[in-house]
Amino acid sequence: MSKSLNSNSMTHRPLVALLDGRDCSVEMPILKDVATVAFCDANSTSEIHEKVLNEAVGALMWHTIQLNRDDLAKFKSLRIIVRIGSGVDNIDVKSAAELGIAVCNVPGFGIEEVADTTLCLILNLYRRTYWLANALREGKKVPGPEQLREVATPCPRIRGDTLGLVGFGRIGTAVALRAQAFGFRVTFYDPYLPDGIEKSLGVERVYSMQDLLFQSDCISLHCSLNEHNRHLINEHTIRLMRPGAFLVNTARGALIDEQAVAKALKDERIRAAAFDVFESEPFSLANSPLKDCKNVIFTPHSAFYSDSSIRELREHAATEMRRAIVGKLPDALRSCVNADLLQQQQQQQQSSHQLAAVTASSGNHAR
Repeated sequence: MSKSLNSNSMTHRPLVALLDGRDCSVEMPILKDVATVAFCDANSTSEIHEKVLNEAVGALMWHTIQLNRDDLAKFKSLRIIVRIGSGVDNIDVKSAAELGIAVCNVPGFGIEEVADTTLCLILNLYRRTYWLANALREGKKVPGPEQLREVATPCPRIRGDTLGLVGFGRIGTAVALRAQAFGFRVTFYDPYLPDGIEKSLGVERVYSMQDLLFQSDCISLHCSLNEHNRHLINEHTIRLMRPGAFLVNTARGALIDEQAVAKALKDERIRAAAFDVFESEPFSLANSPLKDCKNVIFTPHSAFYSDSSIRELREHAATEMRRAIVGKLPDALRSCVNADLLQQQQQQQQSSHQLAAVTASSGNHAR
Protein backbone atom coordinates (compact mmCIF):
# COMPACT_ATOMS: atom_id res chain seq x y z
CA MET A 1 0.00 0.00 0.00
CA SER A 2 1.96 3.01 -1.30
CA LYS A 3 0.95 6.57 -0.52
CA SER A 4 2.17 10.07 -1.24
CA LEU A 5 2.93 12.70 1.38
CA ASN A 6 1.96 15.48 -1.01
CA SER A 7 -1.58 14.39 -1.81
CA ASN A 8 -4.12 16.68 -3.46
CA SER A 9 -6.15 16.73 -0.25
CA MET A 10 -3.49 18.91 1.39
CA THR A 11 -4.10 22.62 1.17
CA HIS A 12 -0.49 23.52 1.98
CA ARG A 13 2.95 22.09 1.54
CA PRO A 14 3.89 19.30 3.97
CA LEU A 15 6.13 20.18 6.90
CA VAL A 16 9.65 18.74 7.07
CA ALA A 17 11.68 19.34 10.23
CA LEU A 18 15.41 19.13 10.89
CA LEU A 19 15.27 17.74 14.43
CA ASP A 20 18.78 18.21 15.84
CA GLY A 21 20.23 21.18 13.98
CA ARG A 22 19.49 24.68 12.74
CA ASP A 23 21.34 24.96 9.41
CA CYS A 24 19.00 24.13 6.50
CA SER A 25 20.90 26.09 3.85
CA VAL A 26 21.71 23.00 1.76
CA GLU A 27 18.36 21.26 2.23
CA MET A 28 16.14 24.28 1.59
CA PRO A 29 16.86 24.75 -2.14
CA ILE A 30 16.16 21.04 -2.76
CA LEU A 31 12.88 20.98 -0.82
CA LYS A 32 11.43 24.50 -0.87
CA ASP A 33 9.07 23.97 -3.81
CA VAL A 34 7.52 20.80 -2.33
CA ALA A 35 7.75 21.29 1.45
CA THR A 36 7.98 23.80 4.25
CA VAL A 37 11.30 23.25 6.03
CA ALA A 38 11.79 24.11 9.70
CA PHE A 39 14.53 23.39 12.22
CA CYS A 40 14.19 22.35 15.88
CA ASP A 41 17.79 22.31 17.16
CA ALA A 42 16.65 19.78 19.79
CA ASN A 43 18.59 17.30 21.90
CA SER A 44 15.46 15.27 22.67
CA THR A 45 11.81 15.14 21.60
CA SER A 46 10.84 17.00 24.78
CA GLU A 47 12.45 20.09 23.21
CA ILE A 48 10.54 19.83 19.91
CA HIS A 49 7.71 22.32 19.35
CA GLU A 50 4.16 20.96 19.49
CA LYS A 51 3.46 22.16 15.93
CA VAL A 52 6.26 19.93 14.62
CA LEU A 53 5.09 16.96 16.69
CA ASN A 54 1.55 17.41 15.35
CA GLU A 55 2.17 18.36 11.72
CA ALA A 56 5.60 17.22 10.50
CA VAL A 57 5.31 14.45 7.90
CA GLY A 58 9.08 14.27 7.38
CA ALA A 59 12.08 14.48 9.71
CA LEU A 60 15.75 14.96 8.92
CA MET A 61 18.17 14.11 11.72
CA TRP A 62 21.85 13.78 12.56
CA HIS A 63 23.26 11.39 15.20
CA THR A 64 22.77 13.63 18.24
CA ILE A 65 19.11 12.83 19.01
CA GLN A 66 17.54 9.48 19.95
CA LEU A 67 14.15 8.29 18.72
CA ASN A 68 12.81 5.30 20.65
CA ARG A 69 9.24 4.02 20.43
CA ASP A 70 7.87 6.57 22.91
CA ASP A 71 9.62 9.39 21.05
CA LEU A 72 8.24 8.23 17.70
CA ALA A 73 4.72 7.99 19.12
CA LYS A 74 4.81 11.71 19.96
CA PHE A 75 4.73 12.54 16.25
CA LYS A 76 1.15 12.52 15.01
CA SER A 77 1.74 12.88 11.25
CA LEU A 78 5.26 11.57 10.70
CA ARG A 79 5.72 9.23 7.72
CA ILE A 80 9.43 9.47 6.81
CA ILE A 81 12.69 9.91 8.73
CA VAL A 82 15.92 10.48 6.83
CA ARG A 83 19.06 9.99 8.89
CA ILE A 84 21.78 12.36 7.64
CA GLY A 85 24.42 9.64 7.81
CA SER A 86 24.74 5.89 7.44
CA GLY A 87 24.04 4.55 10.94
CA VAL A 88 20.47 4.26 12.21
CA ASP A 89 21.19 2.90 15.68
CA ASN A 90 19.71 6.06 17.25
CA ILE A 91 16.30 5.20 15.76
CA ASP A 92 14.01 2.33 16.79
CA VAL A 93 13.59 1.12 13.22
CA LYS A 94 11.18 -1.73 14.04
CA SER A 95 8.85 0.50 16.04
CA ALA A 96 8.97 3.09 13.27
CA ALA A 97 7.70 0.49 10.79
CA GLU A 98 4.93 -0.54 13.20
CA LEU A 99 3.89 3.10 13.36
CA GLY A 100 3.98 3.40 9.56
CA ILE A 101 7.15 5.49 9.44
CA ALA A 102 9.81 4.83 6.78
CA VAL A 103 13.41 5.18 7.95
CA CYS A 104 16.10 6.05 5.41
CA ASN A 105 19.83 6.68 5.57
CA VAL A 106 22.67 7.79 3.29
CA PRO A 107 24.85 4.66 3.13
CA GLY A 108 27.47 5.64 0.58
CA PHE A 109 28.77 8.95 1.88
CA GLY A 110 32.15 9.84 3.38
CA ILE A 111 33.80 6.53 2.54
CA GLU A 112 37.06 8.17 1.50
CA GLU A 113 37.07 10.49 4.50
CA VAL A 114 36.46 7.74 7.08
CA ALA A 115 39.05 5.48 5.46
CA ASP A 116 41.60 8.30 5.33
CA THR A 117 40.90 9.23 8.96
CA THR A 118 41.25 5.61 10.03
CA LEU A 119 44.67 5.38 8.37
CA CYS A 120 45.64 8.72 9.90
CA LEU A 121 44.82 7.40 13.37
CA ILE A 122 46.60 4.10 12.76
CA LEU A 123 49.72 5.91 11.53
CA ASN A 124 49.61 8.17 14.57
CA LEU A 125 49.53 5.14 16.85
CA TYR A 126 52.49 3.54 15.09
CA ARG A 127 54.59 6.62 14.40
CA ARG A 128 53.62 8.44 17.64
CA THR A 129 53.11 11.69 15.71
CA TYR A 130 50.38 12.96 18.02
CA TRP A 131 52.46 12.42 21.18
CA LEU A 132 55.68 13.76 19.66
CA ALA A 133 53.96 16.94 18.48
CA ASN A 134 52.38 17.47 21.91
CA ALA A 135 55.72 16.92 23.64
CA LEU A 136 57.27 19.81 21.72
CA ARG A 137 54.22 21.99 22.24
CA GLU A 138 54.49 21.37 25.98
CA GLY A 139 58.15 22.48 25.91
CA LYS A 140 59.82 19.09 26.25
CA LYS A 141 63.43 18.98 25.04
CA VAL A 142 64.27 16.05 22.78
CA PRO A 143 67.98 16.51 22.00
CA GLY A 144 68.87 12.90 21.21
CA PRO A 145 67.86 9.25 20.90
CA GLU A 146 67.59 8.63 24.64
CA GLN A 147 65.09 11.43 25.17
CA LEU A 148 63.33 10.49 21.95
CA ARG A 149 62.90 6.95 23.21
CA GLU A 150 61.00 8.27 26.22
CA VAL A 151 58.49 10.10 24.04
CA ALA A 152 58.29 7.82 21.02
CA THR A 153 58.14 4.38 22.65
CA PRO A 154 56.36 2.17 21.75
CA CYS A 155 57.08 2.77 18.07
CA PRO A 156 56.96 -0.50 16.11
CA ARG A 157 57.65 -0.79 12.39
CA ILE A 158 54.54 -0.95 10.24
CA ARG A 159 55.71 -3.28 7.47
CA GLY A 160 54.79 -6.85 8.22
CA ASP A 161 52.36 -6.10 11.06
CA THR A 162 48.84 -7.49 10.78
CA LEU A 163 45.93 -5.07 10.56
CA GLY A 164 42.68 -6.82 11.49
CA LEU A 165 39.45 -5.26 10.20
CA VAL A 166 36.13 -6.08 11.85
CA GLY A 167 33.65 -5.52 9.02
CA PHE A 168 34.59 -5.43 5.37
CA GLY A 169 32.00 -3.26 3.70
CA ARG A 170 32.68 -0.10 1.73
CA ILE A 171 34.82 1.56 4.40
CA GLY A 172 36.59 -1.59 5.53
CA THR A 173 37.56 -2.30 1.93
CA ALA A 174 38.83 1.26 1.43
CA VAL A 175 40.92 0.99 4.61
CA ALA A 176 42.40 -2.31 3.42
CA LEU A 177 43.51 -0.85 0.09
CA ARG A 178 45.18 2.09 1.83
CA ALA A 179 46.81 -0.06 4.51
CA GLN A 180 48.39 -2.38 1.96
CA ALA A 181 50.36 0.55 0.54
CA PHE A 182 52.05 0.95 3.94
CA GLY A 183 53.07 -2.69 4.13
CA PHE A 184 50.37 -4.03 6.43
CA ARG A 185 49.29 -7.64 6.14
CA VAL A 186 45.51 -7.14 6.08
CA THR A 187 43.00 -9.64 7.40
CA PHE A 188 39.29 -9.24 8.08
CA TYR A 189 36.31 -10.82 9.80
CA ASP A 190 32.84 -10.32 8.32
CA PRO A 191 30.30 -13.17 8.63
CA TYR A 192 27.88 -11.49 6.23
CA LEU A 193 30.04 -11.59 3.09
CA PRO A 194 30.27 -14.42 0.54
CA ASP A 195 33.53 -16.25 -0.03
CA GLY A 196 35.98 -14.95 -2.61
CA ILE A 197 36.02 -11.23 -1.86
CA GLU A 198 39.36 -11.59 -0.12
CA LYS A 199 40.95 -13.10 -3.23
CA SER A 200 39.95 -10.17 -5.43
CA LEU A 201 41.64 -7.69 -3.08
CA GLY A 202 44.66 -9.67 -2.01
CA VAL A 203 43.74 -9.73 1.68
CA GLU A 204 43.22 -12.61 4.10
CA ARG A 205 40.00 -13.70 5.73
CA VAL A 206 39.27 -15.34 9.07
CA TYR A 207 35.96 -16.90 10.03
CA SER A 208 35.85 -16.12 13.72
CA MET A 209 36.31 -13.02 15.82
CA GLN A 210 38.64 -15.01 18.04
CA ASP A 211 41.03 -15.70 15.15
CA LEU A 212 41.07 -12.04 14.13
CA LEU A 213 41.83 -10.86 17.67
CA PHE A 214 44.54 -13.46 18.14
CA GLN A 215 46.34 -12.62 14.88
CA SER A 216 46.14 -8.83 14.75
CA ASP A 217 48.73 -6.28 15.84
CA CYS A 218 46.20 -3.52 15.21
CA ILE A 219 42.40 -3.91 15.22
CA SER A 220 40.11 -1.44 13.46
CA LEU A 221 36.31 -1.55 13.70
CA HIS A 222 34.19 -0.98 10.59
CA CYS A 223 30.88 -2.70 11.30
CA SER A 224 27.46 -1.25 11.94
CA LEU A 225 25.99 -1.44 15.44
CA ASN A 226 23.20 -3.94 16.07
CA GLU A 227 21.68 -5.94 18.91
CA HIS A 228 24.25 -8.70 18.46
CA ASN A 229 27.52 -6.75 18.59
CA ARG A 230 27.05 -4.11 21.30
CA HIS A 231 30.24 -4.16 23.41
CA LEU A 232 31.91 -6.38 20.86
CA ILE A 233 35.21 -5.31 22.44
CA ASN A 234 34.77 -6.22 26.10
CA GLU A 235 36.67 -7.77 29.00
CA HIS A 236 36.45 -11.24 27.44
CA THR A 237 37.43 -10.29 23.87
CA ILE A 238 40.28 -8.10 25.14
CA ARG A 239 41.78 -11.21 26.75
CA LEU A 240 41.76 -12.82 23.30
CA MET A 241 43.70 -9.93 21.75
CA ARG A 242 47.41 -10.14 21.11
CA PRO A 243 49.10 -8.43 24.12
CA GLY A 244 50.13 -4.89 23.22
CA ALA A 245 47.85 -4.58 20.20
CA PHE A 246 46.51 -1.23 18.99
CA LEU A 247 42.76 -0.52 18.81
CA VAL A 248 40.97 1.95 16.51
CA ASN A 249 37.23 2.73 16.31
CA THR A 250 35.73 5.02 13.68
CA ALA A 251 32.47 3.04 13.44
CA ARG A 252 30.10 3.21 16.44
CA GLY A 253 30.96 3.98 20.05
CA ALA A 254 28.84 1.25 21.63
CA LEU A 255 30.87 -1.44 19.86
CA ILE A 256 33.35 -0.91 22.71
CA ASP A 257 32.93 -1.35 26.45
CA GLU A 258 34.84 1.75 27.48
CA GLN A 259 35.25 0.61 31.09
CA ALA A 260 36.95 -2.60 29.95
CA VAL A 261 39.10 -0.79 27.40
CA ALA A 262 40.18 1.82 29.95
CA LYS A 263 41.40 -0.92 32.28
CA ALA A 264 43.22 -2.67 29.42
CA LEU A 265 44.94 0.57 28.41
CA LYS A 266 46.09 1.26 31.97
CA ASP A 267 47.36 -2.32 32.27
CA GLU A 268 49.03 -1.95 28.83
CA ARG A 269 47.15 -5.01 27.60
CA ILE A 270 46.13 -2.63 24.80
CA ARG A 271 49.21 -0.61 23.82
CA ALA A 272 47.39 2.47 22.58
CA ALA A 273 44.04 3.35 21.03
CA ALA A 274 42.30 5.96 18.87
CA PHE A 275 38.58 6.67 19.04
CA ASP A 276 36.41 8.91 16.86
CA VAL A 277 33.15 7.58 18.34
CA PHE A 278 32.01 7.01 21.92
CA GLU A 279 29.33 5.31 23.98
CA SER A 280 28.03 8.72 25.04
CA GLU A 281 28.08 11.61 22.57
CA PRO A 282 28.89 14.43 22.42
CA PHE A 283 32.06 13.19 24.10
CA SER A 284 33.03 14.61 27.49
CA LEU A 285 36.48 13.58 28.66
CA ALA A 286 35.69 14.55 32.25
CA ASN A 287 32.82 12.04 32.36
CA SER A 288 34.51 9.26 30.41
CA PRO A 289 36.04 6.06 31.82
CA LEU A 290 38.95 6.85 29.48
CA LYS A 291 39.78 10.19 31.12
CA ASP A 292 42.89 8.95 32.94
CA CYS A 293 44.30 6.98 29.99
CA LYS A 294 47.39 8.66 28.54
CA ASN A 295 47.83 6.42 25.49
CA VAL A 296 44.61 7.38 23.66
CA ILE A 297 43.77 9.75 20.80
CA PHE A 298 40.26 11.24 20.80
CA THR A 299 38.52 12.95 17.87
CA PRO A 300 34.92 14.26 17.99
CA HIS A 301 32.94 11.92 15.68
CA SER A 302 34.48 13.73 12.74
CA ALA A 303 35.91 10.95 10.55
CA PHE A 304 33.18 11.43 7.94
CA TYR A 305 33.79 15.15 7.56
CA SER A 306 35.26 17.11 4.68
CA ASP A 307 33.93 20.19 2.93
CA SER A 308 32.84 18.02 0.01
CA SER A 309 31.50 15.02 1.92
CA ILE A 310 29.29 17.01 4.27
CA ARG A 311 27.61 18.83 1.40
CA GLU A 312 27.11 15.59 -0.56
CA LEU A 313 25.66 13.95 2.55
CA ARG A 314 23.12 16.70 3.13
CA GLU A 315 22.18 16.87 -0.54
CA HIS A 316 21.57 13.11 -0.69
CA ALA A 317 19.48 13.18 2.49
CA ALA A 318 17.36 16.08 1.23
CA THR A 319 16.92 14.41 -2.16
CA GLU A 320 15.68 11.23 -0.45
CA MET A 321 13.18 13.36 1.47
CA ARG A 322 12.08 14.98 -1.79
CA ARG A 323 11.53 11.54 -3.34
CA ALA A 324 9.30 10.66 -0.40
CA ILE A 325 7.22 13.82 -0.81
CA VAL A 326 6.68 13.74 -4.58
CA GLY A 327 6.57 9.93 -4.93
CA LYS A 328 5.00 6.99 -3.16
CA LEU A 329 6.14 5.43 0.11
CA PRO A 330 8.13 3.26 0.32
CA ASP A 331 8.44 2.55 -3.42
CA ALA A 332 10.08 5.87 -4.35
CA LEU A 333 12.83 5.59 -1.74
CA ARG A 334 16.39 4.49 -2.55
CA SER A 335 17.71 3.75 0.93
CA CYS A 336 14.80 2.71 3.13
CA VAL A 337 16.25 0.47 5.84
CA ASN A 338 12.87 -0.79 7.07
CA ALA A 339 11.12 -1.23 3.70
CA ASP A 340 10.42 -4.94 4.30
CA LEU A 341 9.01 -4.27 7.76
CA LEU A 342 6.87 -1.44 6.38
CA GLN A 343 5.46 -3.60 3.62
CA GLN A 344 4.66 -6.38 6.09
CA GLN A 345 2.92 -3.87 8.31
CA GLN A 346 0.95 -2.47 5.38
CA GLN A 347 -0.07 -5.96 4.24
CA GLN A 348 -1.25 -6.82 7.75
CA GLN A 349 -3.28 -3.62 7.89
CA GLN A 350 -4.76 -4.32 4.46
CA SER A 351 -5.69 -7.86 5.53
CA SER A 352 -7.29 -6.50 8.70
CA HIS A 353 -9.33 -3.99 6.70
CA GLN A 354 -10.46 -6.71 4.29
CA LEU A 355 -11.40 -9.00 7.17
CA ALA A 356 -13.33 -6.18 8.83
CA ALA A 357 -15.16 -5.48 5.57
CA VAL A 358 -16.09 -9.16 5.13
CA THR A 359 -17.24 -9.37 8.74
CA ALA A 360 -19.34 -6.24 8.36
CA SER A 361 -20.84 -7.55 5.14
CA SER A 362 -21.71 -10.89 6.76
CA GLY A 363 -23.36 -9.05 9.63
CA ASN A 364 -25.49 -7.02 7.23
CA HIS A 365 -26.63 -10.17 5.40
CA ALA A 366 -27.49 -11.82 8.71
CA ARG A 367 -29.76 -8.91 9.57
